[in-house]
Amino acid sequence: MTEEMRRNLMFNPGGNDDVAARTIIKGATTGLFNLNAVKYPWAKSLYQVMIGNFWVPEKISGLKDDARMFYADLSAEEQKAYKGILSFLIFLDSIQTVNLPHFSDYITSPEVNLILSIQAYQEAIHSQSYATILESVVESKDRDEIYYFWRTDKILLERNKYIGQIYEDFIQEPTDEKFFRGIVANFLLESVYFYNGFAFFDTLVDRMKMLATGRMIAYIRRDELTHITIFANLIREIRREFPALYDEKLILEMMQTAVEQEIEWGKHILGNRIPGINSKTTEDYTRWLANNRLAMIGIGPLYKDAVTNPYKHLDRLQDPNSDKGNFFETTVVNYTQSSSMNGSWDF
Repeated sequence: MTEEMRRNLMFNPGGNDDVAARTIIKGATTGLFNLNAVKYPWAKSLYQVMIGNFWVPEKISGLKDDARMFYADLSAEEQKAYKGILSFLIFLDSIQTVNLPHFSDYITSPEVNLILSIQAYQEAIHSQSYATILESVVESKDRDEIYYFWRTDKILLERNKYIGQIYEDFIQEPTDEKFFRGIVANFLLESVYFYNGFAFFDTLVDRMKMLATGRMIAYIRRDELTHITIFANLIREIRREFPALYDEKLILEMMQTAVEQEIEWGKHILGNRIPGINSKTTEDYTRWLANNRLAMIGIGPLYKDAVTNPYKHLDRLQDPNSDKGNFFETTVVNYTQSSSMNGSWDF
């Protein structure tokens, strides 16, 4: 697994765009986006959903009410969590915006390259969303503190360094092993690292606090569910097409590390003085979530006792105008069976 990955050529006149010759990585296409014939129907389905999810933060109303509520109604602990969680979310979406093209360069399926490009655009929209929240809700003197909270918070710095170093290792030395590790890291970032933060904002909304921020987070979460699905399918396709590259032991080790980091961070930034959230729910939710995410890639539970979600209010707070959130959580496996599909893209 130490072989060096081969970056896609910008234009390869000797390439072969036939569906039968197409592979998720290590293929040799011409470089043209021939989307009239696709091998991976899950990418086609995701494209249609991701385009349908289009939104911009400027259209979210009510942030002025959140600004008043932030100082008048949130406790000191809630204000700290609000700022710290935003700092971590800003880092995650920032690094993904820059990171995704580096991995897309090695994906040799135009339909998958297409949805990775849409994902990178959505990550940039998320970064703009956080900027809109900060500009609207918190005082200007606090904004740099939030952006650069990792400079003074050791736990957050270690979290950011862990995921950032995995990406950087692959960019500097693009071997098979480091590519697969990076793909797993992308899956963990999208599927685990955001979610205690999301649960915090949902818990505030359940108590009728920071409703506009909650709406913004709901749109972001809806996008992230499609991103999870992309990387779940990438892992499954690598397992099917390149079994020598697939390393289930590594996935489980990285998931356990992610869970431990997320629990430590959750306890650190959320504490035990926010109604609806405590150390026990943070642990139970993160372990339940890990089992849920492993199931998406066909791996059994890592935490045998984590069988229920302790945050019952999360189901009530799904976007009322869309069932896409629940749809992707529960039926992702329907899009993991790769098969040749000729014909139109069905725009």
